[in-house]
Amino acid sequence: MPPDVPEYPVGSCEAALFAAMQARDPATGRHCDRVVALSVALAQACGLPESEQAVVAVAARLHDIGKIGTPDRVLFSPKRLDADDWEIMKSHAATGADIIMQSAMPQRELIARAVRHHHEHFDGCGYPAGLSGHDIPLHSRIISLADSYDALGDTRPYHPARSHTEIMRILNREAGSKSDPDLLRLFEAMMLKSALRVP
Repeated sequence: MPPDVPEYPVGSCEAALFAAMQARDPATGRHCDRVVALSVALAQACGLPESEQAVVAVAARLHDIGKIGTPDRVLFSPKRLDADDWEIMKSHAATGADIIMQSAMPQRELIARAVRHHHEHFDGCGYPAGLSGHDIPLHSRIISLADSYDALGDTRPYHPARSHTEIMRILNREAGSKSDPDLLRLFEAMMLKSALRVP
C-alpha cells in the first residue's frame, strides 16, 4: 500500500475471507487491494475519523467477497453478460454482505452495510435496494467511486485500460446519476496529486 495511506490491522476473519476470494480469482484480489488504497485516501479527504477509515478499509477489501459464489461462466465471461447472467452477477453485493454478517468480524454490521450498497447509484438506479442520494451510506459511496476508478483503469475482457484523463471524463459524465457529485469533486481534487492515479 502507498506510504500516504495508513495500514490497518487485518483481523483473522478478514484475512481468511480475503484469502478465499484471492484463491477464487486472483485478479479480483488485486483489484480489491487497489480499491482499499483509493477508498481510504478518499475517506481521509472526507475528514472521516480513523475508526471510520478502518471500516472503509475492511469493506473495500471485501467489497467483492460475494463473487466467491458466482459461477465461473459469469465471473470469467470473456464478453458482456446477457440479462440473466447480469442478474446473477448483481447478487454478489448482497451475498457478500450476508457472508460478512456470518463472521465474528468487529463492526461487521457497518462493514456489511457498506458492502451491500456499494453498487447503488446516486439516482436510485443501482442495486440491490435502489437507494438514492444520501440514503446510500457514505462508506458505500466512497467505495463505489474507488471501485469505478480502478475498474476503468484496468484491462477487462470488454474494455481496454483507460488513462486518468479518460476515466475522469467518464466519471464526470456519470456524476449525479451513478456517483455522488460532491464526492466526485473531492475525489478529482485528491487525485490531482495522488500517487494512486493511473497514467
